[in-house]
Amino acid sequence: MTNTLQNELNNITVPHESNEMRGSITYENRVVEKIVGKALETVPGLLSVSGGFFSNLKNKTVNSNNVTDGVNVEVGQKEVAVDLDIVVEYGKDIPDIVDQMKSVISNAVADMTHLEVVEVNVNVVDTKTRAEHEAESVTVQDKLTGAAKATGEFTSKQASNIKTAVDNGAEALSTEPRVN
Repeated sequence: MTNTLQNELNNITVPHESNEMRGSITYENRVVEKIVGKALETVPGLLSVSGGFFSNLKNKTVNSNNVTDGVNVEVGQKEVAVDLDIVVEYGKDIPDIVDQMKSVISNAVADMTHLEVVEVNVNVVDTKTRAEHEAESVTVQDKLTGAAKATGEFTSKQASNIKTAVDNGAEALSTEPRVN
């Protein structure tokens, strides 16, 4: 190949448009799980997403704001499938709640990731009144915190009573004559 031909080949320009830069975005399952969990917080009648025995045990022991408990997803390059175990409020229309869940999940995932939610499988594991749910949602951590607060208040009150008694006793001693 001659130098002139080589120079011509080296100077060929390939059109480049900055809007067509190649690359890809991938999402970890936990990212989409978090999007789904946050979206579900807005559904009326949905009391909780159940994360199974160990997750529920953890949630009964310590306060946890982990919105991904009980949310399982399978994320592909363009599509998402979601599996949920839920607890609904007693007396509410379960199919309506599930329809609302599907809508908020689909919208939130599409808005944030541009992925299409193609499947939402819901297993209703329990139904409870709101009062039952709130009573069961009190954790051991909450109970211990309450007990510690009550003990602290009791101790403070007792210390105040002792101080008052000592002050009154000292006052009585200082007003009695020293010699009879």
